[in-house]
Amino acid sequence: MGEPQGQFVGMEKPVCLISSTTTNDLQVEKEALDILNSIRQPVVVVSIVGMYRTGKSYLMNRLAGKHKGFSLGSTIQSETKGIWMWCVPHPHRKDQTLVLLDTEGLGDVGKGDQTHDTWIFSLAVLLSSTFVYNSMGTINNEAVMSMHYVTELTEHIKVKSSKEKGEEMSSDYVRFFPTFVWAVRDFTLELKIEGKAVTADQYLENSLKLVKGTSKHVAYSNGPRECIRNYFPTRKCFVFDQPASKEKLRIIEELTDADLETAFVRQTLEFCSYIFKQSKEKTMTGGLMLTGQMLGNLAAMYVEAIQSGSVPCLENAVAALSKIENSTAVEESFAIYRRLLGERVKLPTKTQEELSSVHDGCLKEALQLFMKRSFKDKDQAFQKHLMERIKEEYDGKCSENAVASQLHCTDILQQLWGKLDPESFMRPGGYADYRVQLDSIIQTYRATPGKGVQAEQALEIFMKDKNDLGSSILKADRNLTEQDKKLKEEGARAEMEKFKAEVARKEQEDTAKRLEDAERAHAENQRQLMEKMERDRQAILEENQRILDQRLEEQRALISEGFAAKAQVMEAQVQSLQQQVAASRNRGGGCVLL
Repeated sequence: MGEPQGQFVGMEKPVCLISSTTTNDLQVEKEALDILNSIRQPVVVVSIVGMYRTGKSYLMNRLAGKHKGFSLGSTIQSETKGIWMWCVPHPHRKDQTLVLLDTEGLGDVGKGDQTHDTWIFSLAVLLSSTFVYNSMGTINNEAVMSMHYVTELTEHIKVKSSKEKGEEMSSDYVRFFPTFVWAVRDFTLELKIEGKAVTADQYLENSLKLVKGTSKHVAYSNGPRECIRNYFPTRKCFVFDQPASKEKLRIIEELTDADLETAFVRQTLEFCSYIFKQSKEKTMTGGLMLTGQMLGNLAAMYVEAIQSGSVPCLENAVAALSKIENSTAVEESFAIYRRLLGERVKLPTKTQEELSSVHDGCLKEALQLFMKRSFKDKDQAFQKHLMERIKEEYDGKCSENAVASQLHCTDILQQLWGKLDPESFMRPGGYADYRVQLDSIIQTYRATPGKGVQAEQALEIFMKDKNDLGSSILKADRNLTEQDKKLKEEGARAEMEKFKAEVARKEQEDTAKRLEDAERAHAENQRQLMEKMERDRQAILEENQRILDQRLEEQRALISEGFAAKAQVMEAQVQSLQQQVAASRNRGGGCVLL
């Protein structure tokens, strides 16, 4: 963002991002935050969750391009505690960083804390752009029910700070939630439904079909299915054969692909290829792409909310993140303006126009950086602050330019004057000679290039300073009559008035130029603001349209499965989204959510 950022060089091994203490308290680790703060590129965040000892870490190591890294272990105990992070350069996108999050295994009997597991699950959902759920065997009812954590998401995550939970719709969550990938390990069945071959994706969708009936058992069974369908409309499934014999699995970190089952190696490559090519950047509502620095801030906010006993609120998180990012955007944009102005301007400038032109270019680049970095700048408060700071800096540079010019011009005049001996003109006929020499100095001075914006002002001061000397020489010149002296004095006064008039004209020109600078700065500010507002409007339109299409598709699926009543319940969401799409199509009334 702003000035081009080099590709992140990567980490040699994972570090703990969110640690889990012996009392199951969560805290963000400084080492991980420092790493994320150094990443100014957009990040693609892939998290993996699942029951403990299901091979989650192996897949994450492969995404990192390694066989070792995240702890695998070979016993029935959960190895990973909390959430571990591995940042590596994205293999397909030079301007992005891949952030891998390996989570503590769910359902560890030695830990026995379901609330803690739900928080780990919730944090993985909140922080990632692709969420991988890893399970063993098949996607049967038991496997679906093991995803009961998804039914508790709305109890652990709130979207709107101003709404009651009951008023929040699943479409509100979809704006923040990641793509969902179900990885089924040690899959031994044939991919067939009623004797017909199906894809892994079709197998997943069939497993997520709702069970018909009105009993409590049916409602309980449908809970995870409905939540997965509602909260994760973009879904993908991969099935994996067993990688090797049980004996080999104990040393899987030491094995090469040649030591593993061919089908498993192929399936792993397909999984990695999909993640690399299809996983999107981590975004917030409105299409804001998060950098590593922003991701670290987000993680710290969520954990702080959890530890304080409150529920992470996405609206509040966006507001807090926008304040941090907009403040940073102001500082970085002002810094680049100040640096570029310093690099491109050599004082004194020949004209005010020269300084103005450089100012225009620096302002444009600073605003471009701000527009790219800032988001949800309510009432353009931060943007106005930036413009005030830039104006103050520019005014200071103009003053600095005037001082530099004044000193330079004074030095030129002093050098020219230093060649004269004023006493030599105190004689008959001396005044005429003095005027010849003085006019020569003025002519040489005006012909000297690079004097800058204070050339006339410096000359006026110089001439005013020599006025008394001229009067003394005039009085000492006995060759002149009193009438001649009066005429010479009037001529000198007229000349001084001419200098003053020229200075006033120049100052008026410079003032007018500064007003033009301010008008151009305002116009450039408005132009870039309108362009940003249009981009934001288009992003919101695309987001609303995408979610509307997903809701309509889910409605059609429910109707085809025989759940017309449930499809009708979704109508309120559909109508709300249609209104938002219509509003965001209107340039003057863009619907800015959150």
